[in-house]
Amino acid sequence: MNGKGGTGKSSIASLLVRHIIRKKLGSVLAIDADPNSCLADNLGVKKPDTIVGTCEEISKNLSKIPAGITKDRFIEMRVQEAINESGDFDLLVMGRPEGPGCYCYVNNLLRGIIGNITKSYDFVIIDNAAGMEHISRRTTGEMNKLLLVSDYSIPGVRSAGRIYELAKGLGVKIGGAYLVVNKVSGPLAPLAGEIAETGLEVAGSVPYDEEMVDWNVSNKPIFEFDDETIENNIAEIFTNLMR
Repeated sequence: MNGKGGTGKSSIASLLVRHIIRKKLGSVLAIDADPNSCLADNLGVKKPDTIVGTCEEISKNLSKIPAGITKDRFIEMRVQEAINESGDFDLLVMGRPEGPGCYCYVNNLLRGIIGNITKSYDFVIIDNAAGMEHISRRTTGEMNKLLLVSDYSIPGVRSAGRIYELAKGLGVKIGGAYLVVNKVSGPLAPLAGEIAETGLEVAGSVPYDEEMVDWNVSNKPIFEFDDETIENNIAEIFTNLMR
């Protein structure tokens, strides 16, 4: 998941997680790769263990690494232990770095760990930080689906297109690239030309919804939000992604 800030990509990500759970489609790992940890908040996980926290703890206590185990291997073991498990989904949170350079190290570490951890799940949804940083750092070298979220605006669509072009230019292997237009308050026709320019397939759209606005300021998990229209839109998006 990616898109410019404010498009609602974390909300879409959490709605997709909820859809998978409600329809009992398989096991799901949600990865919150945004330093703001919006996905964790949306899923109702408060103060989760984080990869950054694990790395910083180990870096401050190198003497506690068992003999015969490298630092990276020890961190990988601890990261696996840091997966926040619930009855319906698992959550891995990157967290917010405290020191300079830490995030670069964590990105490199995450790139190596994702491949090992994700093999145990039917679905993995990664909510990236807004913009191009994670793509440019190649946090993931391969994606089954790249889902870019735009708001109902030309700048949002153009931003999604630029992120897609960057991913292709870096040689990231993409199984399919899709656009979701969020917070739609009118016809998509005025955006049709811009959307076509991106080369992205439209997976669907989500209407502007006052109940969704109220939920966003409620501090409640997404599982307590119910709106049949939005749920139907998310189901359509999921179906299109799985084609």
